[in-house]
Amino acid sequence: MITLLSSDGEEFVVEEAVAVQSQTIKHLIEDGCSTDGSIPLPNVTGAVLSKVIEYCKKHSSSSGGTKEEEKELEAWDAEFVKADDYAALMFLMMAANFLNIQGLMDLAAQTLANMIKGKSPEEVRRMWNIKNDFTPEEEAEVRKENQWAFDN
Repeated sequence: MITLLSSDGEEFVVEEAVAVQSQTIKHLIEDGCSTDGSIPLPNVTGAVLSKVIEYCKKHSSSSGGTKEEEKELEAWDAEFVKADDYAALMFLMMAANFLNIQGLMDLAAQTLANMIKGKSPEEVRRMWNIKNDFTPEEEAEVRKENQWAFDN
């Protein structure tokens, strides 16, 4: 068993097979960086780490051998990241990146991409409360230089 310590002091005791879904944790264990069986994760809060562990448990217990099992796992993944909360997905993606969990990173990034697919820059800014810091002239220049991206 491995104890993972979140940035806000929460402890999560998980099986090593679950913890090593993270390449970062796997390398820390292999390098002997955890003499007492605990690994501090200063970049991941307890709430986000809880979601990461849920993902890792599901993926470590899934054999994924048959097409039916793969479809069930894909459906579980889709439900796992189903949200309209940009911030939660961003924190999940940043944790997946820090912990080097490629499958979770890909899943979160694809979900974020799907959220903005087909939307104009203005819609994306409104959706995620992003301030446009371009002057009208700068924005016109960017649009001119990248016209291919604005063609429908």
